[in-house]
Amino acid sequence: MTPEREKELEVLACKARLGILEGVFNAKCGHPGGSLSAAEILTYLYFEQMNVDPSNPKAENRDRFVLSKGHVAPGLYAVLALRGFFPVEDLKSLRKNGSYLQGHPSMKLCPGVDMSTGSLGQGISAAVGMALGAKVAGNGVRVYTLCGDGEIEEGQVWEAAMFAGNKKLDNLVAVIDYNGLQIDGSLEEVNSPAPIPEKFAAFGWNVLEIDAHSFPAIEAAFALTPSADGKPTCIVAKSVKGKGVSYMENQASWHGAAPNAEQYAQGKEELEAALAALTA
Repeated sequence: MTPEREKELEVLACKARLGILEGVFNAKCGHPGGSLSAAEILTYLYFEQMNVDPSNPKAENRDRFVLSKGHVAPGLYAVLALRGFFPVEDLKSLRKNGSYLQGHPSMKLCPGVDMSTGSLGQGISAAVGMALGAKVAGNGVRVYTLCGDGEIEEGQVWEAAMFAGNKKLDNLVAVIDYNGLQIDGSLEEVNSPAPIPEKFAAFGWNVLEIDAHSFPAIEAAFALTPSADGKPTCIVAKSVKGKGVSYMENQASWHGAAPNAEQYAQGKEELEAALAALTA
């Protein structure tokens, strides 16, 4: 990755964070913490990794993405808007009556959404099914899914992981947003799924561990996924919940809360300053 491209992606991730803040503030509800922690991963997927076309979002040969941690829809919507699937201005309609941008993504409503998600654990299972279907069809389609580290406390996740390993779904990549916090506190306080890498490896997955906020690290990890012959890949991405908004960082209380006007103004000021520094 050239320094120029890295900076371009950092600009996009910062704009995505602004979109997340805008959406959640206008909705007066939503999930900013985990959306902010996944901004770089989502940006890289849609601007570098996946074969997608905003002008033809239902193309049969497109790669598929499943947001298994469906509550971080504000993050997905922000990146889809930047990628051109719908107007950025529509992010302000998040969770409003009649909006296609609901609290959890709907494949029936929102352009670019490949699977309706929200019930934790079901998204990765759907992604496994998509990957199996692509294997049977032999169409070269690759499937990506983003899971939460709290979400993987769900037993269904491990059933899906077992199946994917047994079926040798090397066209499947699961990214774990490992920010260490969930709605009720830290993973250790609630029900720790550790050790995460060893568990996926035991089910026959290729496992990589990266810094979720480093584009060179993200690029290096995704570059290795096609070579994992006969194994699905799990990328354990160590992240900071609420990344980019100082008062939200590493705070479980911002898992599912909207900023008030003063907090919104502060967060917007911080992100716009970061954007200005990147584009100076």
